Amino acid sequence: MLILSFLIAGVCGYLLGSINSAILTVKILKHEDIRNFGSGNAGLTNTLRCFGKQCALFTLIGDLSKGVIAVFLSQIFGNMLTGGTADLYLLGCIAGIFAILGHVFPLYHQFKGGKGVLVGVSIFLVLDWRVFLILIGIFSIILAISKYVSLSSIIATACCPVTTGLVQTFLPDIRHQTYTSGQIWLHIGILCIMAFMIIFMHRSNIKRLINHTEPKLGEKKGGKS
Repeated sequence: MLILSFLIAGVCGYLLGSINSAILTVKILKHEDIRNFGSGNAGLTNTLRCFGKQCALFTLIGDLSKGVIAVFLSQIFGNMLTGGTADLYLLGCIAGIFAILGHVFPLYHQFKGGKGVLVGVSIFLVLDWRVFLILIGIFSIILAISKYVSLSSIIATACCPVTTGLVQTFLPDIRHQTYTSGQIWLHIGILCIMAFMIIFMHRSNIKRLINHTEPKLGEKKGGKS
């Protein structure tokens, strides 16, 4: 039953992750394909740059929601199938990883999607709101200093496994949930995989950051908006 729980978590995550909010929002509101504009990335930043705040808002809500729903469903099914003995945090992480895979390689959109940052951070709204707030805080500070959305995303993503490990070790949550050292290291390992996936998808941004050609917040590719 535990293996079945993992399979359901992965399937739920991938199918929900494949619903790309940027592609759907721009298609419905602007009758265009976001992948044909700007950087070609079907994500929040490119949507904001190319189609404005309204489309970006719907994209934000959609991408956050699908990560939350994926984790929530995986934990419900996990509880039902294992009689409450499953590691719900681990199930949520697996659902999150597959939601990111679905976002990056969406089944419904020719396997060409976004980079998975919002989906990745959204899972912590269910798993641990403290980690979510810390990661948003790190992202906001780096963005305020650098004005680079990509750099802020990369650094916040890289901090995710360490932040999770520290919180789970030293700050039991309001439900008094505690984890063994083995569970904590397993969670960290799974989140390292998730972080690697997201950072890898930013490889073109990393090259532009190194070459000083990455657009800052409020700029279009190649110049100021």
